[in-house]
Amino acid sequence: MAKKKKQQPQTPSYEKKEQLSLKDQLGGDVLAKLQQAKQGLVEKEEQQAKALAEQKKQERKQREKNMSFEELLNTYGNQGSKY
Repeated sequence: MAKKKKQQPQTPSYEKKEQLSLKDQLGGDVLAKLQQAKQGLVEKEEQQAKALAEQKKQERKQREKNMSFEELLNTYGNQGSKY
């Protein structure tokens, strides 16, 4: 008995050389809008990160302010100068 020949997958009718990238397919104005939106999102994320860091800093100061003398002594020990 003869073995059956496996069918090869069909290749697309166009060549890879002729494929355009997404950047090439989009118009210049659309690409500019997308880049502007990306920049806006990056700036927004940076502002949120700064706000979160500031909030944590304020919370840490508030906790330290509300610590008793014993808690401060346990936390910092004898690290300070004598005078």
